[in-house]
Amino acid sequence: MFLNAILLALREICRNLMRSFLTILGIVIGVAAVITMVTLGNGATQAVADQISSLGSNLLILRPGQRLGPGRDGVSVPRFRIADAEAISSQVASLQAVAPVVNSGATLVAGNENWSSAINGTTNDYLIAGNWTLATGRAFSEDEEKLGRAVCIIGETVRAKLFKGQDPIGSPLRVKNFSCEVIGLLASKGQGAMGMDQDDMVIIPIRTAQRRFTGNQNVSTILVSMKDGVDSARVIEQIGDLMRERRKLADHEEDNFNIQDTKQIAQTLSGAIGTLTTMFGAVAAVSLLVGGIGIMNIMLVSVTERTREIGIRLAIGALEHEVLLQFLIEAVALSAFGGLVGIVLALLACPFLADLMQVPFVFDPFINLLSFGFSAAIGVLFGYMPARKAASLDPIEALRHE
Repeated sequence: MFLNAILLALREICRNLMRSFLTILGIVIGVAAVITMVTLGNGATQAVADQISSLGSNLLILRPGQRLGPGRDGVSVPRFRIADAEAISSQVASLQAVAPVVNSGATLVAGNENWSSAINGTTNDYLIAGNWTLATGRAFSEDEEKLGRAVCIIGETVRAKLFKGQDPIGSPLRVKNFSCEVIGLLASKGQGAMGMDQDDMVIIPIRTAQRRFTGNQNVSTILVSMKDGVDSARVIEQIGDLMRERRKLADHEEDNFNIQDTKQIAQTLSGAIGTLTTMFGAVAAVSLLVGGIGIMNIMLVSVTERTREIGIRLAIGALEHEVLLQFLIEAVALSAFGGLVGIVLALLACPFLADLMQVPFVFDPFINLLSFGFSAAIGVLFGYMPARKAASLDPIEALRHE
């Protein structure tokens, strides 16, 4: 009986292929939209996590001032010193690296080529804190760091712009108003957070930057890399207490510095993206309901068109539940097929869109199965009323129908 109902439903669907296609179009669009939105949202979340992770492993970022963004460092806010970084390294346990950083920008010149890039004055700990590896060359020697020698390590973008595929190791590089020797080349990381090119930078010893660029002993940022498994909240508290003591803040005074945990930043951004993904997925799911209404409408039309056929079936002994099952299977078959087409369409579109948005393609089997199940449920929900109407027809009245 069940197999016969399926065959009758499929025969009726094939009899009106164009109408059946237009009927399931809403389901196709709805399923494809939901899967696409969720897949791209998952890809964006993964991209944010990867970009934050590329900044450093278990990384804390210390900056002067409490406000973030433009104007966060007022003139009255004291800056850090190299001694602050040394104090953190010696007095706070479970740390992997502590790197004081002086940030600047300058025009670089090598031969006939020039390029504007970011300049980071720091120590070798910056390579550890930032998860950097050297493609070729070496890091700073102890004497180069202490004495502020004119040496530098460059990123892949700087090499590509200034040295045109040549080996830059040992070559002179003019940075603003002084010349330094390239001693190392960083392995490429690519695009970072907010679209920033992480490879577009030059690293020089921090004392070189203070003497050649800033003319003072200020440190703009301190990067602190923690060991794996360390409780970041406890480390943040210890560093906060140490900095308050070194900056001579009274108990009633607020911190004049801020400590950011990159893991918390990643969780916050991922949560925000997840909320937007859910919202967009819910909006896209509305089209599934619209598609379900379309199925119900067509099924009601089909019942009206086939009234005499239904009357004949009932008159020769067909039971009401058999008629109901036939029309219900027809509605579910339409919606389920629409769900399958929507899944295929989404799987074809998502890799292309992910590449266009420069986010990874993250396949989520759960959302695909959920979308298919929901599309089939739409068929049951919106197909029941037309099927019930067909099953409840009076055979005599149905046979008289013109």
